[in-house]
Amino acid sequence: MTDESTPETAFDHAGIATTDADALTTQYSHLFGCEEVHRETFNGMTVVFLDFGNGFFELLEPQDDDGTIATYLERNGNGIHHLAVETTDIERSLEIATAAGVDCIDEEPRPGAWGHEVAFLHPKSTGGILLEFVEH
Repeated sequence: MTDESTPETAFDHAGIATTDADALTTQYSHLFGCEEVHRETFNGMTVVFLDFGNGFFELLEPQDDDGTIATYLERNGNGIHHLAVETTDIERSLEIATAAGVDCIDEEPRPGAWGHEVAFLHPKSTGGILLEFVEH
């Protein structure tokens, strides 16, 4: 349920941890007809966005052995790392989450890939899923 003070939201992307972003890009492009629309090196990772028309897959390949994604891969292997929800007002979305008792990893938005502002919510407060707010 939303009201005037609740920002508009929509599914944005699934963050997928992988040891080989190039191979996964090729496979997904072949299987689904999606195309790569953005690639960058960010925070020690290769980050690739694949456009599915109604959202993205964000492929996350670590470039070093001690980053967040490298640690995730060591513990869990390749797979979904997080789900992201686009919001029109990330600060307000964080306020609403905090008021609802959600444990926010980021109390303030921070720079994310592709020049977006992001903030993560702890999985222990969100049904076991690492959730990300993203504002374009």
